[in-house]
Amino acid sequence: NLLLNFINQTDIEQKQNKRCQKTKRPKGTTEGPPPKKHKKSYLNKSLYSCKSCDKTFPRNDSLTRHMRIHTGEKPFTCISCGKSFSHKHSLDSHTRIHTGEKPFTCMTCGKSFTERKCLTYHMKIHTGEKPFTCISCGKSFILKRQLASHMMIHTGEKPFTCISCGKSFSHKQSLATHMSIHTGEKPFTCMTCGKSFTERGVLNSHLRIHTGEKPFKCISCGKSFTHQSTLYKHMKFHGGERPFTCITCGNSFTRKPHLVTHMKFHTGEKPFTCLTCGKSFTVKCSLTSHMRIHTGEKPFSCEKPFSCGTCGKSFRSTSRLTSHMRIHMAEKPLTCMTCGKSFTRTDHLGNHMRIHTGEKPFTCTTCGKCFRIKFDLSIHMRIHTGEKPFSCGTCGKSFRSTSRLTSHMRIHLAEKPFTCKTCGKSFTRKDHLVKHMNLHLGEKPFICMTCEKGVIHKNNLASHIIGHTGEEHFSCGICGKSFTYENGLPVHEDSQM
Repeated sequence: NLLLNFINQTDIEQKQNKRCQKTKRPKGTTEGPPPKKHKKSYLNKSLYSCKSCDKTFPRNDSLTRHMRIHTGEKPFTCISCGKSFSHKHSLDSHTRIHTGEKPFTCMTCGKSFTERKCLTYHMKIHTGEKPFTCISCGKSFILKRQLASHMMIHTGEKPFTCISCGKSFSHKQSLATHMSIHTGEKPFTCMTCGKSFTERGVLNSHLRIHTGEKPFKCISCGKSFTHQSTLYKHMKFHGGERPFTCITCGNSFTRKPHLVTHMKFHTGEKPFTCLTCGKSFTVKCSLTSHMRIHTGEKPFSCEKPFSCGTCGKSFRSTSRLTSHMRIHMAEKPLTCMTCGKSFTRTDHLGNHMRIHTGEKPFTCTTCGKCFRIKFDLSIHMRIHTGEKPFSCGTCGKSFRSTSRLTSHMRIHLAEKPFTCKTCGKSFTRKDHLVKHMNLHLGEKPFICMTCEKGVIHKNNLASHIIGHTGEEHFSCGICGKSFTYENGLPVHEDSQM
């Protein structure tokens, strides 16, 4: 009996020393660490299937969340703005917009984010990682959804259609933005100036105007930009890339919208019409500026609100300021394909191209004279109207253009900024220097069609032609005698005194 009791006791102790393979506790006891929840293995097996799309899930709660896609159920509502969400984590992320909380910070540049996934995407900027590549053109992307959106360019697919006007879009967000045109909704408002926007991204870009932030930097020249899209456009200047070419005149552009706008000059299309006076414009911004004539609106406290930080000169628009800044940077990204001359502005290149084509599209309705540049026509029209709106503050003499007034002011200032490199003689006006240079070069570019005589100056040619016609244009104010040439009149008048 003693031996039997000993054997039974030993069996009990051995069993107690064995541990349960599930709870990891000693069998027959409740002591030890708390039991872990048993995990089931679902390898190659999904237990819960969606009856709407046949998608399967390993857990019931995952299926429940998925079903909200089909039912449209959004049980989680923001108490601040009333917006609803399908998942709680989406609400948590949204709430941070109101609280301003950004708990996920980049250790490289210090930028913070409301969601961890946004930080993950952002980190790829520093690593340069773009794991998703287009098999059609080889372009790579940081996010898979960016690649999916890009692929629609190749397929031409536009699955999102506006129910109001029927216009279709490749991206759902583009449709959402488009719908605000019909609704007039601009839910994102700048707290600094009160201006409203249809998209949060546009508001964020706008805020940089107030903060002065320019986070996008060109690695070639170091210039910084407010918007990433502006940096992309700028980079094309360094690469000389101009992929969009006009089939009519051969002029090339860095961006497709610029080509579309340019084509309207050939077609004469002016789709933007003022409802007040009926005047039409090629681009919408021109109509917007024109409307201020009727409304009297002055959106800026000063007439020229955009100032150059280098020289202080002010401009009416940011585009004019940008063009002006190229003067300081000696940047002339626009080159004439015919003669190689470079320009800071697209319109200057366009005006220059007419020298090669001989095109003079701007015609005076009074005398029929044609001009290459619209501004030159405007100045010319003042000959017929007699208008001289620019007056000298020193002597009161008036001029048709600011350039003439500027040249005149140099007489009072004794300023002669244009100097001949051959003889050192200086001039107040550049055209006077050009005429003077003809003396050194021996050039006589103005040829008489009657006798083929060449002269240096255009006004000399006019006087020469009068010799053939016999016209007498210059009359004495004392006796009425007429002279063919202007230089004969002062001598005659002196003899009458």
